[in-house]
Amino acid sequence: MPVSQEFSPIDAAAVFRENEILFAGANGFVGKVTLAMLLDRYPDLKHLHIVVRAKRGATPRERFEKDVLNSPPMKPIVAKLDPSMLCNRVSIHQGDIGESHWGLSEETLKSFEGRIKLIINCAGLVEFTPPVDDSFKSNVDGVENTIALAKRLGARICHISTCFVCGESDGLVEEDEPVLGFYPRRKNRDDHSFHYKDEIKFMRERVREVYEAAKAGKENAKEIKQRLSDLGVQRAAQWGWVNTYTYSKSLGEQLLTGEPGIDYTIVRPAIVEAALEFPFPGWVEGGRTAAPLIMMAMSGLRHWPLRAEAPLEVVPVDQVASSILIASALLMRGKADRVYQIGTAEVNPIPLKKLVEWMYEDYCKAKGRPHWLMPGVRILSPAHSRKRGQKLLSRIQTAHEMANGIKKLAQQSNLPGRKPIEKFTRSLRTLGIQVNIREQALLLYQPFMYDNRFIFEAVNIRRGHALLTEADRKRLPWSPEKIDWKHYWLENEVRGIQKWVQEESSKGRTFKL
Repeated sequence: MPVSQEFSPIDAAAVFRENEILFAGANGFVGKVTLAMLLDRYPDLKHLHIVVRAKRGATPRERFEKDVLNSPPMKPIVAKLDPSMLCNRVSIHQGDIGESHWGLSEETLKSFEGRIKLIINCAGLVEFTPPVDDSFKSNVDGVENTIALAKRLGARICHISTCFVCGESDGLVEEDEPVLGFYPRRKNRDDHSFHYKDEIKFMRERVREVYEAAKAGKENAKEIKQRLSDLGVQRAAQWGWVNTYTYSKSLGEQLLTGEPGIDYTIVRPAIVEAALEFPFPGWVEGGRTAAPLIMMAMSGLRHWPLRAEAPLEVVPVDQVASSILIASALLMRGKADRVYQIGTAEVNPIPLKKLVEWMYEDYCKAKGRPHWLMPGVRILSPAHSRKRGQKLLSRIQTAHEMANGIKKLAQQSNLPGRKPIEKFTRSLRTLGIQVNIREQALLLYQPFMYDNRFIFEAVNIRRGHALLTEADRKRLPWSPEKIDWKHYWLENEVRGIQKWVQEESSKGRTFKL
């Protein structure tokens, strides 16, 4: 959108030069890239205060240096910076957003009064089905604590949420949907069935009951964890959210919106994936977003339960980082919208069927097989997909039982060839585990691939980007309409997963879905 002749463009560089910032979540995927972009594009910022949780065996500073400064996205940025800049303009503080006033000491809080003007909260638990109290600590309690901290310091809040607070959806999700009182199955704007304070109180009481039962010795730690996980899933589904993560994030948004006297903006990314350009193409971390699906595609999966023409609402992490800094600058100049949805499907949709076809072609190419000679991708219903998975598991189980019988007979008769049989049984057991994981992942991602069709309106960020100076628009790009999805998906996303995530998986670490 062109800037009006009567309007003076907003100078983001001046905003960051004039205001001290408190930052949480620097060790997360989005947090690292946002921090790297802020330091790279605005090295003359006034002062950045970063809150890091202590970890056994490491001070917050040691943890920050190891996990953040020495991480792949930060290394090239730090190498370019004047060393004195980090010493003079960046401070590390021990804290935890799940604690009152982020766990900051009284001395630190007093020193912040009148100085901190902006809080950027990138912290949060990004797991779909954790124990509900863990999700609440980061995504609900953390927001309550951020509000209290902002009130004490007189600071504004840039809060990072998720587009998927919308829950069940089929089509365009608008940015002006009222936050307060929202739940996905809301009948209309006069439906007041849901109230965030009542809901939070209800869930806290249920969590307390679970722990009281545990004290009575009725359940062990594993059972408690499962019960709390089930509690979150069931309660989210009752209101129409697709998992505990999106349910808790919506409650956090409503806490922020319902609090008087706070100036804030909410940035809602869609599914955050590999970097488009910054800090370098293909940087990606962790396995909580599309990584499990991509790794299944890379192993040759060609039967997919999905809506063929529905878009996958993804956005590169550097476009998200730009949006956070754009929203922060606008907030500090009193020009921010309350909500910024950061999606791509509205202007540049990427159909799910195309994605899996590109990945299958890429798999065939890697195997040296012309994809046109191979059986093509098949789109299934979830029910058909589960039936196929159950059949495969049944066959693996039958083969495993037969192999065990042969192994037992060989042992009893002292026959040769026991080692190959033992190796075969181990392979079958591994295959069964892999198929189980695949089926669980497909079920977990079903709301995003089949049940719902998400298209997130992203008008506000386009308008906000246009309000910046020309120099800031170059520093903080927002250009989803220019993404060549096939090139991005194969060369940035798939290659990034292969380089930065697959190695982690091959070491025996598990994804947190």
